[in-house]
Order: sequence, then structure tokens, then C-alpha cells
Amino acid sequence: MRIGVTYDLRSDYRALGYGEEETAEFDAEETIAAICEALSGLGHQPERIGGIRRLTEKLAAGARWDAVFNICEGLKGVSREAQVPALLEAYDIPYLFSDPLTLALCLDKAMTKRVLRDAGVPTAAFALIESEADIAKVAMEFPLFLKPVSEGSGKGVDARSRVANRSELESVACDLLARFRQPVLVEEFLPGREFTVGITGTGEAASVLGVIEIVPTEKYVGHGYGLENKADWEDKLDIVPVDDADARAAADVALAAWKVLRCRDGGRADIRLDRDGRPCFIEVNPLAGIRPGYSDLCFIADFQKITYRELIGKFLDSFLARHAA
Repeated sequence: MRIGVTYDLRSDYRALGYGEEETAEFDAEETIAAICEALSGLGHQPERIGGIRRLTEKLAAGARWDAVFNICEGLKGVSREAQVPALLEAYDIPYLFSDPLTLALCLDKAMTKRVLRDAGVPTAAFALIESEADIAKVAMEFPLFLKPVSEGSGKGVDARSRVANRSELESVACDLLARFRQPVLVEEFLPGREFTVGITGTGEAASVLGVIEIVPTEKYVGHGYGLENKADWEDKLDIVPVDDADARAAADVALAAWKVLRCRDGGRADIRLDRDGRPCFIEVNPLAGIRPGYSDLCFIADFQKITYRELIGKFLDSFLARHAA
């Protein structure tokens, strides 16, 4: 197949003047090169496209592909991850990974938790602060955990995210509202073990690829897997493959969430144990990072002795099964 590859290259946005935090979700050149090499190794013809503007130009000029391998995160708007697949659907071009509805839903952590709560998937109690006036309405037991409602890569999660009293709640919430110009998600703080679950496949064919535990060390920043911990993780945490009872229970919650949200082909979900040791859904990433030697999903594959080409092949197998008819 001739497969277009859509992506947001971090260096392109940095050259335009965007900052480190603004571009934290975007991809490195080595990721795009690795994807294209894997696709070639699987017998396909990859073609680099780039972001949504470049995709739009190519479509308008008449370019078409048998499929598109889409990892575009988008830059602006609460539905930014949904923009590329929506455009591809308008041109009737099939693509890998989740559809616009799922991508828009999953980027909004509060909406995601509402859907999962309604479906019976365990998730921590939460509230949403949309303006400073909402801070006084939060009636939850401390400690609490705060983060922007629609960010990825741990953006907005730092040493202050866990708040122990109302004064800290007000200070952190006001800061996040001003910095990210979006609502703030307030959650019951989950003090237990934290797991990341890799998943491949779609619907009833979806399965758990593996589970890793995020184990903080002395230099871990704060109480959450935030941007600073993710970006320079080597001296802050250990990433450990696990397959004990807690990990398997976390995997069950992750897979249930994956199916309820109709995620497709591959990604990961984050799960943490509450004060009673019960696994609770934190968030799902249906456009998970796949940078070799860096991204959690790639670590999970490595621990399972799955090569990068084989991982990309699993995504493709799920895509092809969806389009078999």
C-alpha cells in the first residue's frame, strides 16, 4: 500500500518560535524516520506528509493515498487531535488509529471520565473548574490533584499539582486557568501504584500488549507523572514491567475503558490505585507517543520482545481487519 504519514514535527514548530512546553506533544525526527522504515520493511510505500496544513495542500492538489498513518496531535483547539482524521474522512481516505469523535472526547479528560463513569469503569471522583468562581464550589476531601483538562504529555502537572488544603487549591487552580486558558480538572488524589497499559487492536479484538509500572525515585518531581518527569525520566523514575495481581487488575480497567471509548488500533491508558488498592482510570492516549527508546508504548513493546517493526505491524493488522470488508 501507498501510506501517507501525517505528523507534527517538533523542530518545525520550534523554528516558528513556539516554546518547549507548547511543543511537548510533538514528534522528533527519529520517530518519523522509524515509522517510515518500519512501513517499508513491512512491504509498504510510506510518503511523508506532515501536519494538517501540508495535508490540506496536498489534498487540494489532488494527492491521494491507500491509507494514512496518522499521529498528528494538532496545535489549536479542544478538538485539535480530531482535525486530521476529520479531513481524511471528508476525502474518503482510510487512516490508522481513532476517529474524530474518540480523539475529541479523549482529549477532554472530564468528558472522558463522565462517559466511563456512566459505563461503570472505575475512575476517581472529580470536579471541573471552568472559572475562578468555580473554585469555591469544589466540595471534595483533600488531598486533591489538579491538571489542565485538555493537555497531554504531562503538561501542567508538576510539584504543586497535589494540593492539601483550600488555599493551595485556589492558588494552583488560578495559575492553571491563567497559563493554559482552559478548565482545570480536580480529582481525588490516588496514592497507590501507577501503571501504564499498552493496548493494540479494536473493539472485541483489542488486547493488552503489556503493563509497566512507573516507580518514583528520590528525584521524582511531585506526585504525578508530569512533563518534567516524562521529559528527563532516567534519574527520576524506574519503568518496570509488571504482571502481578494489581497489574492485571489495572489492565482489565484499561481494556474496558479502551472498548467503551471506541479507541482503535493501538495506544495506552494510565491507571492508578486508590487508597484501598483499587485500580482507577486516569486517562487514555489513543494517539500515544511511539518514539523508539523514549515512549512508554515502545518500552512496553521492548519488554515483550516485540520489535518496532512488529509493533507498527500490529497497528496495521488492526487497521486492515477494520477494512477487510
